[in-house]
Formats: sequence, structure tokens, C-alpha cells
Amino acid sequence: MASSLWSPLSLLATLLLMQTLAQAQTSSDSFIHSRAAYYPNSDEKGTDSGACGFGSFGATINGGDVSAASDLYRNGVGCGACYQVRCTNAAFCSDKGVNVVITDQGSSDRTDFILSRRAFGRMAQTTDAAASLLNLGVVDIEYRRVSCSYPSKNITFKIDENSNYPHYLAFVIWYQQGNKDITAVQLCEAQNLGCKLLDRSYGAVWTTTSPPSGPLSIRMLFSDGDDESWVVPTNSVPGDWKAGETYDSGVQVNV
Repeated sequence: MASSLWSPLSLLATLLLMQTLAQAQTSSDSFIHSRAAYYPNSDEKGTDSGACGFGSFGATINGGDVSAASDLYRNGVGCGACYQVRCTNAAFCSDKGVNVVITDQGSSDRTDFILSRRAFGRMAQTTDAAASLLNLGVVDIEYRRVSCSYPSKNITFKIDENSNYPHYLAFVIWYQQGNKDITAVQLCEAQNLGCKLLDRSYGAVWTTTSPPSGPLSIRMLFSDGDDESWVVPTNSVPGDWKAGETYDSGVQVNV
């Protein structure tokens, strides 16, 4: 009788233990092992000529904690994504590491990341440890995708300097938020609601010839492969948009 009572309980306890261990393993495996190097430039931040097309913004966003990526660049889809990166040398490295934004494409000596000098040093426990990391040049790391957050900023559209009103429009999206990718962009007439899908020219640069006239609504599709949603800005880009100008979308997202 005791055996028939305890057997199901033992089985349940075993299943619960296996579930707990599986969850712990999943949490641990959320980090991916790789290597990282850093930009050798003297100003410690990123580059203003990155492959994402962000210009000088790509060097200073997130306080200069930015990175070039190799496979994670994903033909430009990875531009603007955020990652937690931490080195694994216990003598020098902190548990927290650093959160970086992808603004460029590049690789060096089997790396997934080429961090800004500032971000590379911020993986360390102390200033002295940061100097030791920089002397190493390339270090083993682990990383995972995290949500981008800019509490005081709305998504912003920067009209590329090569745009030619009213015949050709190119722009990049600043302050991409959340942990999904922007996989498609529509340009819509704010009044008549007619829309057209735009082309990803390169990196994070979206382009179109013969853009609609009048105020424009730039709609973005945020996707993670399993779920996707269109984000519609509160504010429109004015009908007389100008090359080099920035326009506030009026929205923040947490997707």
C-alpha cells in the first residue's frame, strides 16, 4: 500500500526536479560563447562611418558603448540591436559586462564583436583590470540579445544627406527600442493612407524613389521570427522634408 502511494509522489518529485534543472540549464544557455576585440581608435567610441549608415550618431549612441558585428550584422537587419557582452576571465571581468548597440559590420580573429574601446574596458571589474583587457586585445566572451531602452528618446527618423526632395528619399531609424528587429518599413500618405514598402538600401538605410507627396507616416514592422507587429508613429514627417533633418516619431516601443 505504501509503495502504491509513494511511487506517484516520487515520480512527480522527479519530474519537478527535471523541470527545474531544465529551466536552469536554459537560463545558463541563454548566453552564447564567442570572442571580442575592440576598435583601436583613440577617442574610445565607435566609428562615424559604420556599415549601418548611422553616421556620427553610430559612434555616440548609448554613450559610445557600441560594436561592430560579423554574423549578427545579418545584412543590416542586426543594425540597432542590443546585446549584453561580458568577458569570461574571472581575474579581470565583471559579471554584468556591458550592453552595446550594433552600429557597424566587422570581424577580427574569429570574433563576433568588435567593441568600441570604451565598451571593451567597461567589461572589466576595475580601471586596472580594464587596462589589462585592452592589453590582451582579443578576449573570450559570452553574449545574449537584450532589449534596447532609451527612456528619454522617441524613435527618430534621420533623413540621409543624399536624399533629393521630392524625387528620392533615404533615411535611417534612430533609437530602435525593444528586442525585435525592424524587418520592413512602409511609407504612407498620412492623409490618404496609401502605402508603399521601402527597400533596405544597406545597413539601416531605407530608400524609395518618387516618394508620396504631403505629410508622410513611416510605419515599422518589428519582428522576432515568432511574433511581429506594425508600429505606427504618432507624428508625421512633414511634406516638405529636408535632407539632413531629424523627425521625432512621437512613439516609444517595448516589443
